[in-house]
Amino acid sequence: MTEEIILNEATFNPKVKTYIFFVVLFFLITSIIGWVVIPFWIFGLGQWLSGKFFKTLSCQITNKNLRFSKGLIVHIEKTIPVENIQDLSFVGGPILRYFGLTLIKIETAGGGGGAHNQNMMSMLGINDAEKFKTEILLQREKVINQKHGYGNVIANEGKQSQNFTDNSQLLIDIKNELVEIKNALKTSKI
Repeated sequence: MTEEIILNEATFNPKVKTYIFFVVLFFLITSIIGWVVIPFWIFGLGQWLSGKFFKTLSCQITNKNLRFSKGLIVHIEKTIPVENIQDLSFVGGPILRYFGLTLIKIETAGGGGGAHNQNMMSMLGINDAEKFKTEILLQREKVINQKHGYGNVIANEGKQSQNFTDNSQLLIDIKNELVEIKNALKTSKI
């Protein structure tokens, strides 16, 4: 087994703290019990907890996995093999756009028929989210290519053109086989 190497570590926008402060404040306002906590939240508790939560945010791309951790009371750490990532999408509603934040949602393969949320991961406030998403997808492609034996062929440019030639010939052979099958099926129906 090869050693796991950290390729990039994400940085997070400090506006995440303000966003968390206002989201929790909204939920406190909408609940009856929350009205008791609102003064404490506004006059110090909110800023302190939002700052503590911000310090727990961590995300790394390694040569094999995507690691993410967050949380104060319930600390969540997820490690996802990059080859299992099925979809990366951006969520940016009006409130997130106002704060200049982006939420990256990652959907993974597998899960064994459990709840759909078990196959999801969300990362809020990563700086330069588009670049980070591209790095994840490139590493995913590398890992998949290495797993299927394409890694060494693509690494060398001279060999790369040979690989494309081999792939073109393979596609032509497949096409010819399909045409023969189609013709055989036509003649058998007549």
